[in-house]
Amino acid sequence: MTDSAQAIEVANLHKRFGPLEVLKGVSLTARQGDVIAIIGGSGSGKSTFLRCINMLELPSAGTITIHGETIAMKKDGHGGLAPSDRRQVQRIRSRLGMVFQSFNLWQHMTVLQNVIEVPVHVLGQPKDKAIEIAETLLRRVGLYEKRDAYPAFLSGGQQQRAAIARALAIQPLVMLFDEPTSALDPELVGEVLSVIGDLAREKRTMILVTHEMKFAREVSNHVVFLDNGLIEEQGPPEVMFGAPKSERLKKFISSIH
Repeated sequence: MTDSAQAIEVANLHKRFGPLEVLKGVSLTARQGDVIAIIGGSGSGKSTFLRCINMLELPSAGTITIHGETIAMKKDGHGGLAPSDRRQVQRIRSRLGMVFQSFNLWQHMTVLQNVIEVPVHVLGQPKDKAIEIAETLLRRVGLYEKRDAYPAFLSGGQQQRAAIARALAIQPLVMLFDEPTSALDPELVGEVLSVIGDLAREKRTMILVTHEMKFAREVSNHVVFLDNGLIEEQGPPEVMFGAPKSERLKKFISSIH
């Protein structure tokens, strides 16, 4: 891990859904320029962890600090936590670009409208400026020619590339990817991974939940293996994939080859 400034610090994060404890005390630090891959089996808590960082799921315990600002939380009366300050959460969320498994594009808007919606209507950016940035981003993800198309007329890979452009349009401090290729047909996976790989090479801070192990090994500088709601092992990709220490990680890696 690098010595640059902290982008995200998560300390002792717990998340319960009723009696089920999905996260059991997970801590993670991402510094600026880090690309952190989170791997693990189904049900290990990977997506829940990412959604807690963005406050799409409310943690049951623990703290989340984004760029030096800790999200203020209070007890919610049901054994969990709730934000003390909704405006703080909105402000912090505006610094985090999130890309989901299922694209989550607004179907009634064109690609360009999807990309400019938050910058214009949430962040107050002038529309002409937002369009200029959006068109640059769409060129970058190879979708400039599709800017006036609606999501229903795009392939899954094109929709996910549009979703990446939309997340980049808020000029986020950190990009969060939640299994960005899991809903794609195999022949479309490469085009999305190529865009994410380009972002990683730019030293853009990213946390990536993925089942694409070869890709995780190539683009990340730190890998976290979640197992049963805990970090079982973490370290540089060459160690995690080449010389894993824990039996569970060895078993997991052998099961996916």
